[in-house]
Amino acid sequence: MTATIVAVFAIVYLGMILGGLPFLQLDRTGIALLGAIALVATEAISLEEAEKAIHVPTLILLFSFMVISAQLRLGGFYTWVARRLGALPLTPPILLGALILVVAGLSAVFSNDIVCLAVAPVLIEACESRRLDPAPFLLALACAANVGSAATLIGNPQNMLIGETLRLSFPGYMLEAAVPVVLGLGVTWGLIAFQARGRWALTQPLAAPPALGVRRDDAAPEFDQWQTTKGLTVATILFVAFLFAPWPRELLALAGAGLLLMSRQLHSRHMLGLVDWELLILFIGLFVVNHALQLTGLPAQAVETLAKSGIHLADPGPLFGVTFVLSNIVSNVPAVMLLLPIATHELAGPLLALASTLAGNLLIVGSIANIIVVDAAGRRGVRIDWHRHARVGIPVTLATLAITGAWLWMRVAALS
Repeated sequence: MTATIVAVFAIVYLGMILGGLPFLQLDRTGIALLGAIALVATEAISLEEAEKAIHVPTLILLFSFMVISAQLRLGGFYTWVARRLGALPLTPPILLGALILVVAGLSAVFSNDIVCLAVAPVLIEACESRRLDPAPFLLALACAANVGSAATLIGNPQNMLIGETLRLSFPGYMLEAAVPVVLGLGVTWGLIAFQARGRWALTQPLAAPPALGVRRDDAAPEFDQWQTTKGLTVATILFVAFLFAPWPRELLALAGAGLLLMSRQLHSRHMLGLVDWELLILFIGLFVVNHALQLTGLPAQAVETLAKSGIHLADPGPLFGVTFVLSNIVSNVPAVMLLLPIATHELAGPLLALASTLAGNLLIVGSIANIIVVDAAGRRGVRIDWHRHARVGIPVTLATLAITGAWLWMRVAALS
């Protein structure tokens, strides 16, 4: 059965790289699910082993924060924040800095993808009304969402996976991530503001392509103070509990999500409709596929062979480099799943979380947040192609990773 498992694994990760498979209408989620089905159906892995492979606490935490973000989105919170921010009487560079700080703060607590999805359309409208070119602000939105989400263990899916699997301390991780994230946000602002200097003004009106129009996802809900207050109260209580309470984070979050689902105004159908079920299925499929490969013993043999040749992947330096490369080849969540079994160093958890998240800014396909922002821009007549994104994404990624690498090197030296 080893040959079957290796073949399925290779096909699944080829799909992760390509984003699909030739001649089939499958995206990454479909490929991962089909791979898991193939392994169970061929009895290459037993149903019991497949069940053990699924890390339920991670799925519970991810689902719960999707519900909390749905509450705030339906309550118009993200729209209200974006509009208030866009109306501030600030010069373009200062407005850019304010946007980066606000988006980073939101992304550290709520899903960075949801923040980008809700803020991007409103941000474009605000820029158009002020006769500002939306592109620098949209690029700042994507970069700040990625960098800011690295600040906590609930900011993005891969951080949730790392935190739950390695049982990392919530406040302990925040202390490790604070310096590179804060410095990374400053560098992000400086690089984008420098590139946009003298070119802030909108030179021609925006016109969305007629064939694309505006999706229902772009609809901006009206601000509801009560629904927003409920969502923010639950989120604040959870955040404080994560910092100080000894209880499992996933159970606390699930209780919070359950409270929000008990609403007299927001129908559960609408709340659950905003849950990213495809991402949850992607996790399930990859859990099974990766666990099956681990059972063959081949990954452990490969790591041992590399160690004999002097390359110790578990050491911070090689692990940092491999995380960056894999995150840009197969995307950050699959990369983290592959590397978690060798995350044995004391700082491996923060290293994986920071490197995989910050690597997402390199190219448009590096993170879902980038894709969401670029798609929203295209539907509103703002063209951000791979070249325009790379002009910002590459220097931001290299600078933030250099800062993170230096910080982790100092931390490793301090622990030695």
